[in-house]
Amino acid sequence: MSTKYRILELLEQNRGDSISGERLAGILNVSRNAVWKAVKELEKEGYSIEAVTNKGYRLSDQNDIVSIQGIKPFLSPQSKLYAENIKIYKTLESTNKTAKEMAVAGAEHGTVIIADSQTKGRGRYSRSYFSPSGGLYMSIILRPEVLNFENPTSVTAFAAVAVCEAIESISEKTPKIKWVNDVLIDEKKVCGILTEAVTDFESGSLDWIVLGIGINVYIKTEDFPDDLQTSATSIFPNEKMFGVRNKLSAEIINRILGYDITPREAEIFRKYKNRLAMLGNQVTVIQNKNEYKAAVIDIDAAGHLVVKNENGEIITVSSGEIRV
Repeated sequence: MSTKYRILELLEQNRGDSISGERLAGILNVSRNAVWKAVKELEKEGYSIEAVTNKGYRLSDQNDIVSIQGIKPFLSPQSKLYAENIKIYKTLESTNKTAKEMAVAGAEHGTVIIADSQTKGRGRYSRSYFSPSGGLYMSIILRPEVLNFENPTSVTAFAAVAVCEAIESISEKTPKIKWVNDVLIDEKKVCGILTEAVTDFESGSLDWIVLGIGINVYIKTEDFPDDLQTSATSIFPNEKMFGVRNKLSAEIINRILGYDITPREAEIFRKYKNRLAMLGNQVTVIQNKNEYKAAVIDIDAAGHLVVKNENGEIITVSSGEIRV
């Protein structure tokens, strides 16, 4: 790691406190002048670093650049095993696209791709996904033999619960889940999840899974496209909360990768059901070109939605989407 990023790591570890140039030079075994040059390079990259007389350097509270150095202090011991596999980009077409390319090339389980923005972000059914700076866009490569889920649907449920818990850890919000892959705050979409997989043609087994997560962190309501302003929101829609994206990234990684033993699928779906926004409510079920009204009554052991239609029939919905 270069002197520049070693200094950034120390500043992130001591966020809120000043570290003298002399101490930094001693820890890193470099000259005071090398420390000064490294700080200037970080400032050119957009970091706001305060130099306080007789105290040293400290990261300004105004920083909100997502970095490995900013994420690492919040990673659990188990998650830190994957720290070297975190890749961060300013802009990508799509984190899922990059992750799939890496997976095909043999990237390890637990490889994490994060972007500040996406130019061609997409959701289910190849729909465009609004992805400006101010959000958090992340894809995680998962190898089934490590994850050890019998049901691929479990991955999306696992991620939805993880995102809800991560949002709660950085805010006072209580997120809910809209079947199958959306996270809501105050009945508006704050996060979309896209799970993609490749199956071995001969064996029928999963080769790898790419778990894509897009979260609106502090995008203002008026900055959403007109057609999203009444249906989308952010965790912090009215203010920019500096530093939260690094912590949010770590909290998600901790909940996806930070387990010695992956949680049982039954436990995942129990948590998923407890957060289901539409349980007991009337919805419109959309499958292919067919639509019908139904009441949501349950989630089964495979993550399928169980509904009762207007004729009183109980139907298990394994694909499609719902609309309130």
